[in-house]
Amino acid sequence: MKKTSLILSILAFVAAVAALVMTLCDVKLTPKKTAESSLEDTSNITAQAGDIVYVQLDSLIANYDMFNDKMTALQSKMQGMQEELAKRGRKLESDVKNFENQINKGLLTRSAAEEQQAKLQQRQQNLQNDAAQKDAELQEEQMVLNNTVYYAVKEFIERYNAEHQYSLILTTSGATNTVLNDNPGLNITADVLKGLNEEYIKTRNNSREEEE
Repeated sequence: MKKTSLILSILAFVAAVAALVMTLCDVKLTPKKTAESSLEDTSNITAQAGDIVYVQLDSLIANYDMFNDKMTALQSKMQGMQEELAKRGRKLESDVKNFENQINKGLLTRSAAEEQQAKLQQRQQNLQNDAAQKDAELQEEQMVLNNTVYYAVKEFIERYNAEHQYSLILTTSGATNTVLNDNPGLNITADVLKGLNEEYIKTRNNSREEEE
């Protein structure tokens, strides 16, 4: 391999490492939804058995303690992964620049340069593979989190309606607004959220007591 072609190869490699570090910093989870508006006071609910009522799903999830606890833990894990990968990326970039400097000064034989280049390229590939694997893990955990919250809400509403006996419970959100002209008294979001959080906090406290 000629010196000029080797240097060009290394320059391209440096650019690839820099791009990789930027990619690692862009790994993101699905962000938490923000409540569209403040929840109505439960005293405003006037719905009776047999009524059609609705739940503002995005507001409900954004204020559900289970969702926020699990999302906080997942975001903390994501941050740790990002920091570890970014640290490895910066070290690799530094080593590549040092290698380029040695090449420019003629401090390496051809065979030594080719061997060191191969090792650096393998480190880059390993880093890319690890980043892709960790991203896939986070996406999977996000899906499990979403499913866990969804079924917790669904099962609670089933129990909730066994008591209240509404004929139909609709869900609405900013993205899919199925309630275009509503009666605030039919909005049961605050009452459902209150029950969800009370149930979750009780379960969470019991779990902590068992661990202690």
